[in-house]
Amino acid sequence: MTGDGRELLSRSVEETREAGRRLARSLAPGSLVLLSGPLGAGKTELVRGIAEGLGAAPEEVASPTFALVHEYGPPGGRPVLVHADLYRLLGSPRAVAAVEDLGLDEARARGAVVVVEWPEGLARGEGGVAVAISVESEEARRIVVRRTS
Repeated sequence: MTGDGRELLSRSVEETREAGRRLARSLAPGSLVLLSGPLGAGKTELVRGIAEGLGAAPEEVASPTFALVHEYGPPGGRPVLVHADLYRLLGSPRAVAAVEDLGLDEARARGAVVVVEWPEGLARGEGGVAVAISVESEEARRIVVRRTS
């Protein structure tokens, strides 16, 4: 689902999760996924699919809006997915320092795939994939995936 860029129209939660599972198959350890889209677009559902595709339990995935970061992996194993939500940091004068304190670069260095929601202002880095989800209708979401580097 990546290459230089792919686009699909999802008409259900299951199709959005399947897009995440397919995306996970194309991600190498240490990949960075920059996930954008409005509130309620289905970002967390896509992350559930990515988690499942990486071997983590999708039902454990929750939006990290208040915690900022959640880690997921197999029971007793290292995290294979680090999911960050930077929404609360948007426009903060301490945003850059706060993002550095989250340990996302360290997670990538350990081999975890890092997915960042609301990545505005975040350095792109190598191995990145940008995913934009837009609401086409109440039932449909457009998902656009492209490599950032």
